[in-house]
Amino acid sequence: MTAEIVSVGTELLLGQIIDTHAPTMARILADCGISCTRRVTIGDNMERLVATLRDALSRADMVVTVGGLGPTQDDITRDGIAVALDDELELVPELEERLREIFSVRKIKWVDSNLRQATKPKSGTAIDNPNGTAPGLICEKDGKIVIALPGPKNEFNPMADGPVRRYLERVQGGQVIHSRTLRICGIGESAVEEMVKELMQGSNPTVAPYAQPAEVHLRVTARAASRAEADALIDPVEERLRTILGSAIYGVNDTTLEAATLEMLRERGEKVAVAESLTGGWLGMRLTSVAGSSEVFVGGAITYTIPLKESLLGVSKEILDGPGPVSEECARAMAEGARDRLGATYGVSLTGNAGPTSDDGSTPVGLVYLGLATPEGVEVESVTFRGQRDDIRQRSTQWALVKLRDKLLGR
Repeated sequence: MTAEIVSVGTELLLGQIIDTHAPTMARILADCGISCTRRVTIGDNMERLVATLRDALSRADMVVTVGGLGPTQDDITRDGIAVALDDELELVPELEERLREIFSVRKIKWVDSNLRQATKPKSGTAIDNPNGTAPGLICEKDGKIVIALPGPKNEFNPMADGPVRRYLERVQGGQVIHSRTLRICGIGESAVEEMVKELMQGSNPTVAPYAQPAEVHLRVTARAASRAEADALIDPVEERLRTILGSAIYGVNDTTLEAATLEMLRERGEKVAVAESLTGGWLGMRLTSVAGSSEVFVGGAITYTIPLKESLLGVSKEILDGPGPVSEECARAMAEGARDRLGATYGVSLTGNAGPTSDDGSTPVGLVYLGLATPEGVEVESVTFRGQRDDIRQRSTQWALVKLRDKLLGR
């Protein structure tokens, strides 16, 4: 079975919103054993929408649309599907009743344009939307399927991964495609590929590396009659990959490096504090994005200016006037200050120049110092990152997490 995805919205074409839903939908289709052969984005234009839908239906067994199910005049997906299928829209009393109830409970004034969301093509079935007012649609006609999903993230995600996924599994009723992603840090993509090249020759499961910012993902994908059978094919391959790559693998699927590192600290009963300059709190933000991080992350100091490095972290005036705020000595003192003053097992510091220019003319853009204070002492390393300002800052936080994890692993 093949499918095409049509994302609807002028804001997508203008680049005002990044389309994250189409990739999500493509992954769900693949999980269900359905090949996504094309993705298209079009604006809020009825003529082009109808032509696009008819064109897609001439090639694919199924079309999935995202967006354009709201109550306003530019929400044209529902109407476009009806025209493309040579169908008629009908008002569904149950949907109207639900809509009126929602507006009443929320004390929102009712206007008749909202009734658009209570209509559907006659060949369609409404998909309940407990998180919004626009129901989804599944239309089956003349051997073709059209699925329509709402655009808001909090409505799209649960609908796509819930009732739509279950529907796709049922209509496909055969092979599934299932992937498991191993996350790797501390080794580059080329090195990973060289280490696992033998396993990359396999056809089922397949093994493919993907470079990510400061890490590598290895995706293991299997085709089978069920998810359980696919997992059974993937398990021995993962075991072999772990034998080859060892502790460089820090997590699976959605596990982040910060979550994996915090879990290691939790298991050891240890705590970490941070002192940040060029990253402006980015490292602390990543750590606190993990639920329960307060068990091991005690806090941090954002010492962006020179006076705060002295007053909050105890960096001496001699260091600040001498080697300066972007130096090995300053990174060392910042890490010590974070550890000692915040009462942590480890203190991590980041100071450097993220650009786009050098303030003093002598510090290269991209130069970053990392300090790591431990019960045994302080280690300082430096690196020069390339890229735009936020690239340098993001890579700095990734580097800090990798180095902290390395220390916990005894490297």
